[in-house]
Amino acid sequence: MIALIAGAPVAAHDLSAEHDGPARPAEAPEPASPQSQLNQAATAPNGGSGQNGQNPEASLDDNPQKDIIVTGIRGSLQRNLDIKREAAGVVDAISSEDIGKFPDSNVAASLQRLPGVSIQRSGPRGEPTGITVRGFGGDFNETLYDGRRISTATGGRSIDFSTVGADFVGGLTVMKTPDVTLSSNSIGATVNVQFPKPFDKPGMRGAISASGSIQDDSGKIVPVVGALFSDTFADDTFGILVDAIYSRHDTQTNRVFVSGWPGGRIAPCQLAGSTAATCAPTDDATADPSQQKSVVSWFEQQYGATQIYTKDERIDGRIALQWHPNEDVMVTLDDNFTRQKVRSDNFGFGIWFNQGSLRNVELDDNGTITNFTQDGSQTDFTAGTDTSVLQTNQTGLNVKWQASDNFSVEADGSYSKSWLNPGGELTSTNADIGYGFGIGPSLGLVINGDSSDTLPELNNYGPGGDESRWADPSVIGSHVTVIQAQKNTDVVKQGRLTGRWESDNFKLAFGGSWLQDRYKFRQRNTFVNNFWQAYSGYGPASGNTTGVPIPADLIRGEVSTKNFIPGFSGALPPVLLRFTAQDYQNFLTGLGNPQAQNIPGFNYDAPTVGTDFTGTFDTALDNGSIRDIQETTWALFLRANFDVELAGMPFHFNAGVRNENTHVVSAGFGQVPLQIVQNSGDPTLLTVILSDPQPVSTKSNYSYLLPSIDLKLELTDKLHLRLDASRTLTRPGLNLLTPVASVGTGQRVGALTASGGAPALRPYLSDNFDAALEWYYAPNSYAAVDFFLKHVSNFIVGGTQRQTINDVIDPTTGQPAVFAVSQQVNGPEATVRGVEIAWQHVFGDSGFGFNANATFVGTNKPYDENDISLSGFAVTGLANSANFIGFFDKYGFEFRAAVNYRAEYLRAFGQNQNTGAFGSEPTFEDPNLQIDLSTSYQITPQFNIFAEATNITNEVQSTHGRFDNQLLDVFAYGRRFTAGARFHF
Repeated sequence: MIALIAGAPVAAHDLSAEHDGPARPAEAPEPASPQSQLNQAATAPNGGSGQNGQNPEASLDDNPQKDIIVTGIRGSLQRNLDIKREAAGVVDAISSEDIGKFPDSNVAASLQRLPGVSIQRSGPRGEPTGITVRGFGGDFNETLYDGRRISTATGGRSIDFSTVGADFVGGLTVMKTPDVTLSSNSIGATVNVQFPKPFDKPGMRGAISASGSIQDDSGKIVPVVGALFSDTFADDTFGILVDAIYSRHDTQTNRVFVSGWPGGRIAPCQLAGSTAATCAPTDDATADPSQQKSVVSWFEQQYGATQIYTKDERIDGRIALQWHPNEDVMVTLDDNFTRQKVRSDNFGFGIWFNQGSLRNVELDDNGTITNFTQDGSQTDFTAGTDTSVLQTNQTGLNVKWQASDNFSVEADGSYSKSWLNPGGELTSTNADIGYGFGIGPSLGLVINGDSSDTLPELNNYGPGGDESRWADPSVIGSHVTVIQAQKNTDVVKQGRLTGRWESDNFKLAFGGSWLQDRYKFRQRNTFVNNFWQAYSGYGPASGNTTGVPIPADLIRGEVSTKNFIPGFSGALPPVLLRFTAQDYQNFLTGLGNPQAQNIPGFNYDAPTVGTDFTGTFDTALDNGSIRDIQETTWALFLRANFDVELAGMPFHFNAGVRNENTHVVSAGFGQVPLQIVQNSGDPTLLTVILSDPQPVSTKSNYSYLLPSIDLKLELTDKLHLRLDASRTLTRPGLNLLTPVASVGTGQRVGALTASGGAPALRPYLSDNFDAALEWYYAPNSYAAVDFFLKHVSNFIVGGTQRQTINDVIDPTTGQPAVFAVSQQVNGPEATVRGVEIAWQHVFGDSGFGFNANATFVGTNKPYDENDISLSGFAVTGLANSANFIGFFDKYGFEFRAAVNYRAEYLRAFGQNQNTGAFGSEPTFEDPNLQIDLSTSYQITPQFNIFAEATNITNEVQSTHGRFDNQLLDVFAYGRRFTAGARFHF
């Protein structure tokens, strides 16, 4: 690289085009920002591509005297094409069609239109919340705001894209190969969200938008309103831009779930047709063979259905100030604020199963239990309210100075802080009522099909097996009350200094950066003080001395489960009971103080509950949840670019290296179990007594050299060949770096769990290779194929092991308690390979066109469903995908239809209940196809109206476990319709 840099000024050949394009950080002291380029291109002839607004394909036009003003969809697509064509590395982009007019209302929804990019949705909301690039999702992709890392209080590296207001975003750049001057911290891709600035287009301008949307089941029209104003003044030496957006989405979702499919072994006496006189499954190898747990199987830990109503409110605000005293200096001060509040109210039912209690068991060929009965099954009717407030504020200062004709300097610094529940809001309040024990039926469950279209079916449900009394309020009593309050903060401080030297067609960029990320986490709940069990037991109707009858007026009505999940067969119990966790808690609190009076049904014998509970469900601090993690990274970088001719063809060379040194300090509190106590009133519940907390702190360091090289050869003006190689890394989520193991105090029989700390986790490392051929055969049209390979080492594996802790005794077995302990470790390596195919075409001046792409991926480490070892491993996130957008854009009228498909893929290891004997069980996402429509009409040059319909075919989202018939979750989140208007000047 040094030899090439030294020889570059001599070897450089004069090329007229700039090939370190707008997808890379700006080289000049006052560059045209991405938003400025968008504005210029919107009114430039033939789409405004190339330098000085000239289209590099203009010579292909049969009538060069004819000017075509290209705006809207076609203008945006042309700008995206130009960014891709001129970039040094592998880049895709999405541009705003006009100020205040982004292609989609959600940033992630727009990103999924790009080759190799798929989305993850929030099941209860149906909103795109994350992206996967080339099979790598979540933390593998870094998201920047104007080149800066943004904080996130969720504990991971990725951001929730539903918190990013898209209305006034200028553009999105997806860098699939790294820019070492910016970052090398993503194995998937780096996403740069670009916001507008006052001097992007000097003068006064603004935009106002307003719309209303309705989800077909919520029944409410809710608003989205936004305004932007920008102006430059004082002889164009000062500028200001402000914008604000309020948005709300209401969604009603139906959900059917299985909390987990733990693997383990059952005894032959549990199988259908067994002739054993008794059945007491045991691990004792000396017992009768019919009683020994020897049959490999998987069972449903908990089965249920809920209806969820979610209210999602978001406020975005932004201000940018710029000072431009002369042509050589630009100073920018900006502040970005967002606050999102998501509240979900749900009600439904859930039924708990224990592996050792199953009888008349039938297995399929894979070992999945497809039919069984369980005597004395409890039936729980549930309700809850989940609240999440996520607030982020980022303030940044950027200074660009053109010191001479050849040398420029850029200094950038920012401070970003995020809060999860900044006001100490309750994260969740859950209620559980029902019947069981004395009147619990010999309930059965049958699985008759695949998770993508069939629901498991209950039979012989209801009190004593009377299905007509399934929801009879006269037999329903109180059970548990769980309250949790999680509070996180994340502070990111960062600075970057970059110098740039330019001479002819040679460029050199060098500098350093510093970034400090501090994450704090803590939780309060009713598990720690055991208050969740205060009135458990279901009451006298279930033949129990604990628990109290539920008054009839607590139930607000019933909801039918007919056609609960569109397109799925399999019947649910007939109704869900509508009630709220708040009403339930208020009723129990209204019973008074059990220490001042005797309250029949109160759990006086339960540990800590009997003496400490005074009538109110107060939360207590969970010491095991406390984490204080600080990560500091210093980086130095160097990058050289030069252009030459190779055999008469323009050849563009970009080589760089980045060295990163990271120091991690992790602190928390450690506790070990001393005793496990079984609730005498409700024998399904356990309480773990923990030792006093002890502070624990650890330190770790690591350093990596991350090189990168991009080669582009212009075989012809239209045909470009790219070769790229790089090394990148992805750091583990900060929430994983806790230094202590954590054992929850509130547990259930047969499902003891714990989590282990991993403060010394090392990053994933990936060696990446790309080979691409791009054909720009006509204005606004191109075809491309990109072959890629990623060899990833240091994979972080979330394993689950069954082990004893501190030799504490399980009172239900009399033996040392066995916990399912989940822990993250650095482990194996794997290779991911694939190909991206993209085709964008506009049919002349007809207004019609399309953008299509497909991605095919594979790996040498696919999931082996027959591997029941604790160390099972596979690459997650890999799925073939395809996107097609057809559009019409002419006469002021726009119409677009988007089809997005993603095949089945391994989403993650781990399920809601991770108590299996074969390690962490997998979660697979079933294939999904979604169709969205949007249209707009320009009434005047400044005013247009628009409409949008998403998920018009009413698709659902479903997941399954190790095998296809192991349904985990299915969400029916319905369609959404939006209509509104925009005005800009």
